[in-house]
Amino acid sequence: MSNTDMNMRGKVIFYEDRNFQGRSWECMSDCSDFSSYLSRCHSCRVESGCFMVYNRPNYMGHQYFMRRGDYADYMNMWGWSDCIRSCRMVPMYRGQYRMRIYERENFGGQMYEMMDDCDNIMDRYRMNNCMSCNVMDGHWLMYEQPHYRGRMMYFRPGEYRNFMNMGWSGSRFMSMRRVMDSWY
Repeated sequence: MSNTDMNMRGKVIFYEDRNFQGRSWECMSDCSDFSSYLSRCHSCRVESGCFMVYNRPNYMGHQYFMRRGDYADYMNMWGWSDCIRSCRMVPMYRGQYRMRIYERENFGGQMYEMMDDCDNIMDRYRMNNCMSCNVMDGHWLMYEQPHYRGRMMYFRPGEYRNFMNMGWSGSRFMSMRRVMDSWY
């Protein structure tokens, strides 16, 4: 496999203990449950690509975006009390980005179409809630606080009528960022 193919696919190595110690397992795609590979996961190294990691199986629970780099002790870095249990590879995307955000569930209330990052929907749109969205193009990260802070959630193309039904326990999203090919 060439380096170009590897960068397109992505590769992450998970380790049972902090500081890349203990048993390890390599992953180059989505994995809904690590339990058959590792009893726990407390550090990882992203060799290529980008991944979303989750603290519960089946892509549930708190999530964090990881790009190329070493994560020797992510639990302290992110304030998690539990370890990574599943991951999803974020495919590289080159093209237009388009997403419609809605003030209320089921595409209700105010609607705005976005094609670029927004560090604060309240300042830009005078919108104090974002409770549903339709991602037409690209891959996006949405954050619960302005300026890309707080808990985040990954959105790929599709309709998202109710964030609560997706396991989001936050009250709303206040900033959005495109996952750009330069991050790989």
